Amino acid sequence: MNLSKTEYRRVLLAACLLLMLSIGYRSGFGLFLQPLSSARGWGRDVLSLALATQNLAWGVVAVFAGALADRFGNLKVIVAGVVLYAAGMWGMSVAETEWQIILTAGFLVGAGIAGTSFGIVLPAIVRAVPEDKRSWALGVGTAAGSFGQFLIVPLMQGLIEAFGMYPSLKILAASAFVMALLAIPLAPFSGSREVKPSAGGPSVAEPSLWSTLISALKVRSYTLLVFGFFVCGFHIAFITVHMPSYLLDLGFEAKVGAWSISLIGLFNVFGAYIAGVQSGKRPKHLILAGIYLARVVAISAFVLIPVSLTSILMFSAAMGFLWLATVPPTSGLVVTFFGTRYMAFLYGFVFLSHQLGSFSGVWLGGYLYEHYGNYDGIWYLGIVLGLVAAALHWPIQERPAKLALA
Repeated sequence: MNLSKTEYRRVLLAACLLLMLSIGYRSGFGLFLQPLSSARGWGRDVLSLALATQNLAWGVVAVFAGALADRFGNLKVIVAGVVLYAAGMWGMSVAETEWQIILTAGFLVGAGIAGTSFGIVLPAIVRAVPEDKRSWALGVGTAAGSFGQFLIVPLMQGLIEAFGMYPSLKILAASAFVMALLAIPLAPFSGSREVKPSAGGPSVAEPSLWSTLISALKVRSYTLLVFGFFVCGFHIAFITVHMPSYLLDLGFEAKVGAWSISLIGLFNVFGAYIAGVQSGKRPKHLILAGIYLARVVAISAFVLIPVSLTSILMFSAAMGFLWLATVPPTSGLVVTFFGTRYMAFLYGFVFLSHQLGSFSGVWLGGYLYEHYGNYDGIWYLGIVLGLVAAALHWPIQERPAKLALA
């Protein structure tokens, strides 16, 4: 489908607004960790487990959501995701037991994010824009999610201060349905429309998801990408969920934690956009290796320097620049390897690894805090994993790979 510049930018705008809401909501759940745990009489590990489960559910469901979007279209998947997202946030406001908060904040919200975020929206963007604009468009879409983090997290903190935790969650749940309207312009850009039988010809048999995945995993560079993206999830999920509570423990006001997460989102607008532009000009695997090494430097400096408002703001800005900057080169590599036909599914599997890392970072953060009373171990583990990720991305070879589908 050949669109004019105005038409594909209209699609891109709708996609960006959708990602702003989906990623913005998701980035603010850490604001509820300390107050909700105190109100319910839970240890910090309970809601940490729920939010870790959210990340894991996001990753697992994203694989199947991507496959469904490739086969049946993205509109149905996004609408289903919106319903689950809203139900999960509403359910958080009435959850009274540990299992209820795991079901709502964990499974329902995680599945909702899977149906409304990068794994479903970025493939639609790629299909809508001209091939020479893909890296740029991926950067714009990722930056939009970060701008949502910058814009929505302070609004969530404002809602909590103005109305309290539980009414705020209900307001957020109601507002989530705006995403369903924004999904409508994306409907024509689904993988299901790329392969059709010729007129009067035989129907085209779809390969199984299993054969598609097995074939992809035989490509060494794709496998390295899968394992490397685990570390990205570990870093950002731990910081998103635990940074506000970490700063509260150090004696800072709650709004400082909100500023930190918001500032990360603001600087990632620039980081993600630049990463998208540079991914079209320079080797994507080297960009990724550089991002992980830069994270190692930022985390090391934050841990070693005495924490102050200045160091918090500097760390937030630095990590923000590196935050979702991994997404354009990572998703771009999937397109380089396999094209756009199965992008949602194969990127979804890479993203599953990311969310396994997210689960590990969030859960370990809560577990280690409850057992040792601090987050020191998780910070140092993040440094080591950053070095591992850089080493994994370095040998990736950027060239097309043929899927041997049964």
